[in-house]
Amino acid sequence: MPELTHRRRLLILGICCMSLLIVSLDNTALNVALPSMQRELRGGVTGMQWTIDAYTLVLASLLMLAGSTADRIGRRKVFLTGLVVFALGSLLCSLAPSQEALIGFRAVQAVGGSMLNPVAMSIITNTFTAPAARARAIGVWGGVVGVSMAAGPVVGGVLVESVGWRAIFWVNLPVALAALLLTLRYVPESRAPRARRLDPVGQLLVMALLGSLTYAIIESSPLFAGIAAAALTGLLLYEPRRREPLIDLRFFRSAPFSGATLVAICAFSALGGFLFLNTLYLQDVRGLSALQAGLHMLPMAAMTLVFAPLSGRLVGARGPRPSLLIAGTAMAAGALLFAAFEAETSTPLLFTGYVVFGLGFGMVNAPITDTAVAGMPRAQAGVAAAIASTSRQIGQTLGVAVVGAVLAAGVSSVSHIDGFVEASRPGYWIITGCGLCVLLVGALTSGAWARGTAERTARRLEAEGVTPAGSSVAS
Repeated sequence: MPELTHRRRLLILGICCMSLLIVSLDNTALNVALPSMQRELRGGVTGMQWTIDAYTLVLASLLMLAGSTADRIGRRKVFLTGLVVFALGSLLCSLAPSQEALIGFRAVQAVGGSMLNPVAMSIITNTFTAPAARARAIGVWGGVVGVSMAAGPVVGGVLVESVGWRAIFWVNLPVALAALLLTLRYVPESRAPRARRLDPVGQLLVMALLGSLTYAIIESSPLFAGIAAAALTGLLLYEPRRREPLIDLRFFRSAPFSGATLVAICAFSALGGFLFLNTLYLQDVRGLSALQAGLHMLPMAAMTLVFAPLSGRLVGARGPRPSLLIAGTAMAAGALLFAAFEAETSTPLLFTGYVVFGLGFGMVNAPITDTAVAGMPRAQAGVAAAIASTSRQIGQTLGVAVVGAVLAAGVSSVSHIDGFVEASRPGYWIITGCGLCVLLVGALTSGAWARGTAERTARRLEAEGVTPAGSSVAS
């Protein structure tokens, strides 16, 4: 990548953030629209789970392939392709005549989305090479998640009430077009000096693992649980034998990198389950409109918006440990208000839960991305970013699948409205556990012992001919 001015770097950051905005805004706005979509398309809880998980599942399955492909043929080229496919998928979703068609078109959207966020993060990583500057840029990136959370429910509510849920997909089109034109004009092409070879067997095993695991949870299928176990076993046996595997297990020798992966899964499982439960509760139980539900959840989104960039600065100054500890504590405390104190039954307690949970989620993104990317070779930045993004999508997929399955089992035996609070209680305990996992894993993998494993892993990689990227983790 040629030498760039500071202004050009910031412009590239802004363009990359546009792709994150349309992907995140689409997901948050879609959550508010679920009850309207359910009524029009005559779906059930399972159908709503698949509307969300069809996207996150395909996305998680293809992120590493997209990252390695971008390293090979050019990040700008893959990013442009992703914008076109995502826009096409959005258009098809807006025209879906049935829930089954919508689920299929969401998968098309995900194919495009897999070429956006991890490739954009790869572009950012190669644009901001200094650890502190990269951490600040990642903080801005995390702030866009907050913007999407803040704007998504409100925008979704306005669109659902004024035009209909299909308009949620229309708003992606002008943003995607603007990002496409700006990328053509300002983003330089970059690729890895030596990209990895394709790993089709590994890719198929990843898809089989994620697809069968999600299906097993949502549909309660022992057969697909067995397929998931077999696919995982195949990955663990096959990947170490390859010279250039899709998932290089050597990087998991680093405790910070392994911790970032696990923290991402737990944090986004908590987010996916939390949004799913609250969206249904506010509209189906309290009887709020889509717009009113979005406004009720605004405090959570506002806290994410405020604390995401602050977390990025904190990571740049003091490393990931403080942000991870705050994130885990706040997410667990916010979910605990629902699990143990029935926050839904008290409006002040409900808003307190939203504020505390939003603060925690705002703090968690920057340390995840910085630690994961910094622990990987810069030459393979696309794969590094893809692993971090894959962990997030796996988490969100599992959160919706598990919490949705628990909720569906509970409401099947009680009145949907009267028993919703009781039926959702186990789901909130699961979310609380995810927050505690963020706290404990973050504490364990961000101290002196963990930094030592990262340094030893870096030396091994260097000895094996892989140059590790600079890391704020080791600072």
